[in-house]
Order: sequence, then structure tokens, then C-alpha cells
Amino acid sequence: MARRPRKHWGWGYADEEPSAADVAGAAPLVERQLGFPAQPAEEPVALDAAALRAPRELPPPPAGVPFDDGDHARATHAWGKSYLDVVRAFRGRFDHAPDAVVRPADEEDVFAVLEWATETGTVVVPYGGGTSVVGGVTPVVDGPVVSLDLGALDRVLEVDPVSRAARVQAGVLGPSLEDQLGEHDLTLRHFPQSFELSTLGGWIATRAGGHFATGPTHVDDLVEAVRAVTPTGAWESRRLPGSGAGPSPDRALIGSEGILGVVTEAWMRVRPRPEHRASRGVRFPSFALGAEAVRALAQSGLQPANCRLIDPAEAALMSGGDGEQALLVLGFESSDAPVEAELARGLELCVECGGTWDEGGERVGAWRDAFLRAPYLRDVLIALGVLSETFETAVTWDALPALHEAVLAAARDALADDRATVTCRLTHAYPDGAAPYFTVLAPARRGDEEAQWWAVKRAASEALLAHGGTITHHHAVGRDHRPWYDRQRPEPFAAALRAAKAAVDPAAILNPGVLVDP
Repeated sequence: MARRPRKHWGWGYADEEPSAADVAGAAPLVERQLGFPAQPAEEPVALDAAALRAPRELPPPPAGVPFDDGDHARATHAWGKSYLDVVRAFRGRFDHAPDAVVRPADEEDVFAVLEWATETGTVVVPYGGGTSVVGGVTPVVDGPVVSLDLGALDRVLEVDPVSRAARVQAGVLGPSLEDQLGEHDLTLRHFPQSFELSTLGGWIATRAGGHFATGPTHVDDLVEAVRAVTPTGAWESRRLPGSGAGPSPDRALIGSEGILGVVTEAWMRVRPRPEHRASRGVRFPSFALGAEAVRALAQSGLQPANCRLIDPAEAALMSGGDGEQALLVLGFESSDAPVEAELARGLELCVECGGTWDEGGERVGAWRDAFLRAPYLRDVLIALGVLSETFETAVTWDALPALHEAVLAAARDALADDRATVTCRLTHAYPDGAAPYFTVLAPARRGDEEAQWWAVKRAASEALLAHGGTITHHHAVGRDHRPWYDRQRPEPFAAALRAAKAAVDPAAILNPGVLVDP
């Protein structure tokens, strides 16, 4: 089937790209919302005018496996979707374009490509939806390299309604997966912000987190068994609800970011679609009081589906708040029974921390719409000269206040611009801690965005690591987080990971430079 072409530089599809008039028309709104004027609208560099080197000559590929060395294919697989990736592509820079994009039709093709790559010394970078914001799919290598796009492996192969599990190919995009499961009145219930353009295999490879704030939200919790192709053979675990048989083969692949093997399919735990929902937008006089409410909710055992706390500045930007009160988006859902009693108890806990609310759900709806539009909006902001980036972490409750203040201060100091806005929301809540998610909005220094971005990236990363946080809660490590990941993990574990890499990928062809050095 013909593929709907993606934009060569930003988020979404080519037929969704806003016109120059649309971008220019957004400038007054940007100024009203952000408090500083947009810069003159800039247009992206057309692909035929971009800096895209000619592909290297590759050894003869395996018979019957589609290799695409066209400019559009190579450009769209050169970067992920971080702010810096999009800025580079917007300006027509494709420094690390692969020499070809390989599109296997089935698992046999994947085996053939890895055998060919091992024999010829060609690097292979597994590619799902290309939504990495940490450099996870950028082929930064000196020699020949191909991007292995699994988009054709996009089917739900089998459904087990008794055990409530489904066998799914790794290249399926989020909406297609839900449509296919919907034919059985089932859902995976995994909805990351990248849902529209990311894949099951990508979620598994990066230990992705969905937008549900408590309970099973990480893909780890939803995997029943994984199958991957490695250069030394198939890696397939047994379908089990749980096992104590040594270190888990599934856990070794979950979060491996393509360095140990190419995930081709998985058995995933699914559930009936929810029929009962109830939600409120709860206001708090301060972010700190809202955080106390989130902690109470996380430790209560209620397990709300949504429990996102948005600070006053971000609430004003995303849902029409007054800039003085924090907003908690609190929601419950069930496929079994009404959830009004759970919501009522949750609201009681909020009252104890100073929470108030209106009966309508307009604030919740406004937040949800803004959440889903954010990746598209960022492309418009780039065209208008606005730096827009996020940093996320997780930390225990006792350390949260100090980390929160330290990261805000570090990011503001690094930006060195009174017009900049740095906000925070809590995206996920656990009994022992929370996941703060920071957003930076500032006038971009056009032509110097890379230095500007790295300055705030380093400052925020240093602050969160120094105050007990993780370098990433759900964005993965990739290449951008390597310096801080190396300091976070225990060295004996790093040695074990390098040994595992050497065992299954002795020629070091799979995504070198991610997680460990060859």
C-alpha cells in the first residue's frame, strides 16, 4: 500500500504542514500567550534545497528486501523529533542521513538484513515511528549505515480473549493498533503523547510511558512476552503471567533501544474498553499544595487514570487558567462499574490540601486538547523563533520539592532571558514518588539554537541528577542522555550490558553509541 508521506522536517504528515500564512497568523496569539513577540516567520528549507549528502555505495543487498535511497526516505530517517532535530531539519541540515532505508516485509527480511549487515560491516539503526526526542534513531556513524524501518510489520496477528492478550507486530502505529484491537472490543490502554506516530516496537525498545498517571502505565507492565531478531538468532520469551526463573529475558529487551536486537512482535496484555469515566479539574493555591494532594491520591490505593498536576504558569498557557492557581486533572475510568465513588473520595483528599473545583469539565477538556496539539504547535513555534523543549525525570516524594526548585532555577539561569518561561507538571504518580516534567519556552537565538538548547539541557540535567532524579522517566536515553545515564547506572551493570551486547551482536552493527559504546 502507498504510504502517506511524513513531513521531511517536523511532526506529522506532509499534507498537514501549515502554510506560511497560517504561521504568520499565529504570531499575535504566540505573543499574547507567551508574553514576548514572535520573530518574523521563517519558512522551512525545501528538501530539494537541503544539505543532504549523496548516499554511500552499499554492498549488494539481500534479494527481495526493499532498499530505498531516495532523498525523502533518507531525510525523514536522519533525525528524531527533539527540538534540536526539528530545527536542524527545518534549516535543511541532514548531517547523519542513512545511506538507505530498509523496509522489511516480514521477519524473514529482518533476519536477512542483519545477516547481510554483519557480513558487510554495515550499521543498522532500528526505526519505528521516528519520534525519539533523545537522539535514539539518529545514525551517527562514520561508515555505511541503513535505517531499518519496521512500518510494514503492522498487524495484530492473534487475540487470546481468555487470557486477555494479543500478539502484535512491532511496526504498528498507535491508532492502527487501537483500531484493530477495537474489532475485539479491547484496548492496550497505552497512550503516550507520541501515540499517533509511534509504534509498539518503539514503545518496548524505549520503556515508554503512557499518559495514565497511576497503575499500569509503562509498557513494562503491559508486555507478556517479546520476540526479537538478533545477529546471532531469535530472542523469544515464553508467554507467562509472571515468572521467577532468573533475570527476565523480556526486561532485558524492554528499554534496550535497539542495541541487543530488533523487536519484531510481542504478546501484550489487553483489556476491555472502559465504559465508565468521571473527571474534574481541581484548583490549588500553589503547586506545592497540589503536589501534596497528588501524593495523598497516589498513596490511597485509588489508582486514578489521570492525576496530572500542572503549575499555575502552564495551566494559564494550556487551559485558560488565571496564572495564580495550579490545576490537577483528576480522572477515573473502568470497564466494570461506575467510578463516581472513587472520584468523590479523590476529591475529598484534594479538599484536605486546599483544592476547589467547578462541576463542569471545560478545564479538563482544554488541557487534553492542548496536550494532543503540542507536537504540532512546536513546529509553528520554531518557524516563529521560539525555543520549545521539555525535560522529564522521576524522584521520591521527600526529594521532590528541592529538585523542583533546583531544575527551575538552573533552566532559567541557563536561558539568561527574563522573557523565558519555565514550567512544571507532574505527569505520573507513584506511592513513593512522582515524575516532574519541565517545559521551556523562550525567544530562540536564531542561528545559535544548538548552543542555546545544549546550555539549558546540560543545566537541567545536572540539576535533576544532583537532586536524586533519573535522567529520564519515559523519554529513553538515546545519544543525548548518555553522559548522565553513564553516571546514573552502576558500573558493574554497565559491564554486564556491554557483555550482553557483545554476545548477541559481536560485530556491533546495532545502533552503536546508544546505552553503551561498542
